[in-house]
Amino acid sequence: MDTTSTPPGPRSLRAVRDETAARLAAAGVPDPEVDAELLIGHVLGLSRGGVQARLVVGGELDEADASALAGLVERRARREPLQHLTGRAAFRSLELAVGPGVFVPRPETEGVAQLAIDALRASAEPEPIGIDLGSGSGALALALATEVRHARVWAVENSPEAYPWTRRNVDEVAAPNLELVFADLAVALPELDGTAAVVVSNPPYIPQDAIPRDPEVRLHDPERALYGGPDGLDVVRALSKRALALLHPGGVLVIEHGELQSAEIAALLSADGWRAIAHHRDLTGRDRATTALR
Repeated sequence: MDTTSTPPGPRSLRAVRDETAARLAAAGVPDPEVDAELLIGHVLGLSRGGVQARLVVGGELDEADASALAGLVERRARREPLQHLTGRAAFRSLELAVGPGVFVPRPETEGVAQLAIDALRASAEPEPIGIDLGSGSGALALALATEVRHARVWAVENSPEAYPWTRRNVDEVAAPNLELVFADLAVALPELDGTAAVVVSNPPYIPQDAIPRDPEVRLHDPERALYGGPDGLDVVRALSKRALALLHPGGVLVIEHGELQSAEIAALLSADGWRAIAHHRDLTGRDRATTALR
């Protein structure tokens, strides 16, 4: 947003919103109007709904706020993730702290969380155990812990860069039924072997030579959260074996993956001895998750 020729003094909030959206659209940002309103809301301390309410009543933006907004808009136009600018990412009913070093949770993962939540709720145990392997921001584990309050949930993360974000979010949400451990998912929680009702994971699954389309992902998400070896499935292989040990008979595994990986993952899981392997599509109709029974 170019404010160099703008006269000093308060400006119409609607004009600022429209200029911001146009600047972001020109930079190729998806949903530029949404991002414009969220950035304005961040500067003003308002929700997006609060910004829209001020637009209706003819709100204004003062010089200091306009200056702060301009800096954020230029960074977003360079495709820095919106969540890095605001420091927060929405996930289901949660607002999570995120920034450099941790994978920003995506809307499609909310559906993966629902699969795990449904499986955890369906468990007949009085205190079913759910485990999130490779927790990152803690999104999946925190969703399980806050939405299935009678469950006991563990979050596992081993990235020195991501773990402080996991810790921060676990501390902020303060779910009494959640424990966080720093460990490699391939060997984590041996004391829980044979006891878990659900194991869920959004592992790195992009093949090493593939290049993510979105600059926000390619330039800003941590590589160790994206790339899963030559075929993208190295971590999935470790995950399959660890989840087999952690789950009790009839327990459910939920894995997020790329839209073209369903057949390979089904073959991998079948070879390891999993039953009832099923694939699930996201809201765009793409294969997004696979479930299987121990």
